[in-house]
Amino acid sequence: MKIGELSTATQVSRRLLRYYEEQGLIAPKRSQNTYRDYDERMVDRVFQIRGLLEMGFPTRVIRQILPCLDQERVIHMNDVTPEMLSMLEAEASGLDEKIRFLVKNRDAIREYIAEVRQRHTVPTGA
Repeated sequence: MKIGELSTATQVSRRLLRYYEEQGLIAPKRSQNTYRDYDERMVDRVFQIRGLLEMGFPTRVIRQILPCLDQERVIHMNDVTPEMLSMLEAEASGLDEKIRFLVKNRDAIREYIAEVRQRHTVPTGA
Protein backbone atom coordinates (compact mmCIF):
# COMPACT_ATOMS: atom_id res chain seq x y z
CA MET A 1 0.00 0.00 0.00
CA LYS A 2 1.30 3.45 -0.86
CA ILE A 3 1.58 6.31 1.64
CA GLY A 4 -1.60 7.95 0.31
CA GLU A 5 -3.56 4.74 0.87
CA LEU A 6 -2.21 4.40 4.39
CA SER A 7 -3.07 8.03 5.02
CA THR A 8 -6.64 7.47 3.85
CA ALA A 9 -7.05 4.22 5.81
CA THR A 10 -5.82 5.78 9.06
CA GLN A 11 -6.90 9.42 8.62
CA VAL A 12 -3.30 10.40 9.40
CA SER A 13 -1.58 12.89 7.10
CA ARG A 14 1.25 11.81 4.83
CA ARG A 15 3.49 14.30 6.59
CA LEU A 16 2.78 12.69 9.97
CA LEU A 17 3.37 9.22 8.52
CA ARG A 18 6.77 10.38 7.28
CA TYR A 19 7.48 11.71 10.79
CA TYR A 20 6.58 8.32 12.27
CA GLU A 21 9.04 6.76 9.85
CA GLU A 22 11.77 9.24 10.86
CA GLN A 23 11.13 8.36 14.51
CA GLY A 24 11.45 4.63 13.79
CA LEU A 25 7.80 3.90 14.60
CA ILE A 26 6.92 2.51 11.17
CA ALA A 27 9.17 1.07 8.50
CA PRO A 28 7.92 0.81 4.93
CA LYS A 29 9.63 -1.22 2.29
CA ARG A 30 10.89 0.68 -0.73
CA SER A 31 9.86 -0.30 -4.24
CA GLN A 32 12.29 -0.14 -7.18
CA ASN A 33 11.18 3.43 -7.89
CA THR A 34 11.87 4.25 -4.18
CA TYR A 35 8.17 4.74 -3.33
CA ARG A 36 7.20 3.74 0.16
CA ASP A 37 5.32 0.43 0.23
CA TYR A 38 3.47 -0.25 3.49
CA ASP A 39 2.30 -3.64 4.64
CA GLU A 40 -1.41 -3.94 5.50
CA ARG A 41 -0.42 -4.40 9.16
CA MET A 42 0.76 -0.79 9.24
CA VAL A 43 -2.87 0.36 9.52
CA ASP A 44 -3.12 -1.23 12.96
CA ARG A 45 0.36 -0.01 13.84
CA VAL A 46 -0.58 3.60 13.05
CA PHE A 47 -3.73 3.28 15.18
CA GLN A 48 -1.57 1.95 18.03
CA ILE A 49 0.82 4.86 17.66
CA ARG A 50 -2.04 7.38 17.63
CA GLY A 51 -3.52 5.85 20.78
CA LEU A 52 -0.22 5.91 22.63
CA LEU A 53 0.43 9.51 21.58
CA GLU A 54 -3.05 10.52 22.79
CA MET A 55 -2.21 8.92 26.14
CA GLY A 56 0.81 11.20 26.39
CA PHE A 57 3.63 8.82 25.53
CA PRO A 58 6.61 10.43 23.80
CA THR A 59 7.76 8.83 20.53
CA ARG A 60 10.99 7.57 22.12
CA VAL A 61 8.93 5.49 24.58
CA ILE A 62 6.47 4.39 21.91
CA ARG A 63 9.40 3.10 19.85
CA GLN A 64 10.37 0.96 22.86
CA ILE A 65 6.96 -0.48 23.64
CA LEU A 66 5.58 -1.02 20.11
CA PRO A 67 7.36 -4.38 19.79
CA CYS A 68 5.51 -5.50 22.94
CA LEU A 69 2.25 -4.97 21.08
CA ASP A 70 3.28 -7.29 18.23
CA GLN A 71 2.72 -11.01 18.40
CA GLU A 72 6.45 -11.75 18.25
CA ARG A 73 7.06 -9.89 21.53
CA VAL A 74 10.60 -8.79 20.75
CA ILE A 75 11.53 -6.40 23.55
CA HIS A 76 14.32 -3.88 23.14
CA MET A 77 15.96 -3.03 26.44
CA ASN A 78 18.97 -1.04 25.30
CA ASP A 79 18.04 2.25 26.98
CA VAL A 80 15.36 1.40 29.54
CA THR A 81 15.69 3.55 32.64
CA PRO A 82 14.08 3.22 36.09
CA GLU A 83 12.16 6.41 35.30
CA MET A 84 10.79 4.88 32.10
CA LEU A 85 9.70 1.73 33.93
CA SER A 86 8.04 3.84 36.60
CA MET A 87 6.24 5.88 33.97
CA LEU A 88 5.06 2.71 32.19
CA GLU A 89 3.80 1.25 35.46
CA ALA A 90 1.89 4.46 36.16
CA GLU A 91 0.43 4.41 32.64
CA ALA A 92 -0.64 0.79 33.05
CA SER A 93 -2.39 1.67 36.32
CA GLY A 94 -4.02 4.65 34.63
CA LEU A 95 -5.25 2.40 31.84
CA ASP A 96 -6.72 0.00 34.39
CA GLU A 97 -8.66 2.90 35.92
CA LYS A 98 -9.86 4.10 32.51
CA ILE A 99 -10.96 0.58 31.62
CA ARG A 100 -12.95 0.30 34.87
CA PHE A 101 -14.55 3.68 34.13
CA LEU A 102 -15.40 2.71 30.54
CA VAL A 103 -16.84 -0.66 31.60
CA LYS A 104 -18.97 1.06 34.26
CA ASN A 105 -20.29 3.57 31.71
CA ARG A 106 -20.88 0.88 29.10
CA ASP A 107 -22.85 -1.21 31.59
CA ALA A 108 -24.91 1.83 32.67
CA ILE A 109 -25.74 2.64 29.04
CA ARG A 110 -26.76 -0.97 28.37
CA GLU A 111 -28.98 -0.97 31.46
CA TYR A 112 -30.57 2.29 30.33
CA ILE A 113 -31.22 0.89 26.85
CA ALA A 114 -32.74 -2.28 28.32
CA GLU A 115 -34.99 -0.24 30.61
CA VAL A 116 -36.13 2.03 27.78
CA ARG A 117 -36.85 -0.96 25.52
CA GLN A 118 -38.80 -2.63 28.32
CA ARG A 119 -40.97 0.45 28.95
CA HIS A 120 -41.38 1.68 25.38
CA THR A 121 -41.47 0.29 21.94
CA VAL A 122 -38.43 1.87 20.34
CA PRO A 123 -37.20 0.82 16.89
CA THR A 124 -33.93 -1.11 17.15
CA GLY A 125 -32.16 1.16 14.63
CA ALA A 126 -32.94 4.33 16.59
